[in-house]
Amino acid sequence: MEKKVLGIIGGVGPLATMLLGETIVYRTKAFSDQEHMHFIIDNDTSIPDRTAYILDHSKPNPLPVMVADAKKLAQAGADIICIPCNTAYRFYDGLQDGSPVPVLHMIQETAKKARLLNAKRVGVLGTIGTLTSNMYQDALIEEGIEPVVPDEAMQQDLMTVIYGYVKAGKRVSKEQWQPFEAAMKKAGCDYIILGCTELSVVNRELSLDRNLYIDALIVLAECAITSCGYELLD
Repeated sequence: MEKKVLGIIGGVGPLATMLLGETIVYRTKAFSDQEHMHFIIDNDTSIPDRTAYILDHSKPNPLPVMVADAKKLAQAGADIICIPCNTAYRFYDGLQDGSPVPVLHMIQETAKKARLLNAKRVGVLGTIGTLTSNMYQDALIEEGIEPVVPDEAMQQDLMTVIYGYVKAGKRVSKEQWQPFEAAMKKAGCDYIILGCTELSVVNRELSLDRNLYIDALIVLAECAITSCGYELLD
């Protein structure tokens, strides 16, 4: 397969963007600089908050900025676009329509990954914007999997972790994280999707159980690698 250049619409958030780039490098089968993927990162921190707009349309719309970034990346040589923000996929149709090149769909790919793992009942942890949009719920149901989402109180606690800690550059402790995992296990989930790329940062820092968690950012990284014609490291 001909090698393709990946364009990353970043800044959503900045730590998750850098983690995606790092994950791509670590998961690519390569033994020299020249064998690694060519990718371009636009760490555009001016993109308006996706959840804020989903909950209140009087807030700035992130879609026009993301479309402009996709065009900029394509002009710079990107053949495929991805964006390391689960909530941004609420705007996927508009982004793909406005992009000159294909845009990978992290949520659909993550649901497919859950099916390949023979998951039956999957917890989904993400922002209010992601979960109220039902993107993961619909994608999992499409794959024959029952989705489970946090209750309102737990969701508010999760938003504090995402915005008050990770996006603010603060580390999350194992003690802070344990109630989320315990609640999903109590609900009978055989897997838990980390459906927010800030939670992928938590995954890296806490080394969460690989046999329990499906990290959407890792799924996106692996999809980007294979879509651009590279091999995954075993």
